[in-house]
Amino acid sequence: MPLIFLNGGAMRGGPLHHLLDGAPLVAETTTAARYRFYSVGDQCPALSPVAHGGTEVHGEVYDVPMDVLRDKLLPAEPPELELGVIELADGTSSLAMVLRRPCTSYARLTDISEHGSWTDYKKAKEAA
Repeated sequence: MPLIFLNGGAMRGGPLHHLLDGAPLVAETTTAARYRFYSVGDQCPALSPVAHGGTEVHGEVYDVPMDVLRDKLLPAEPPELELGVIELADGTSSLAMVLRRPCTSYARLTDISEHGSWTDYKKAKEAA
């Protein structure tokens, strides 16, 4: 089964976690410091690979059955995201949802890389 790095609503406690259909959590980890992290219209997070100035992003890795990925998780993703392969902090690869390229006609993108996680960004926004 494919491993997928999740960093938004499908993580534990998130509103989309049920879409994983009981897929087991493999690890709580971060990406390699090769990504910028964006809020897409304050609706979902998005990773975007960069050559310089990247940061680590916190998330969870799940062992998701291919049919669950195909039938439940991917159809729930917004059109601004696409399935890609990322590098995790330990150098291994994982599937993940990344910002669709080219990113020219999307909802407002806000760089939230300084927060390092979708949860921390949302907490900071609520506290402001």
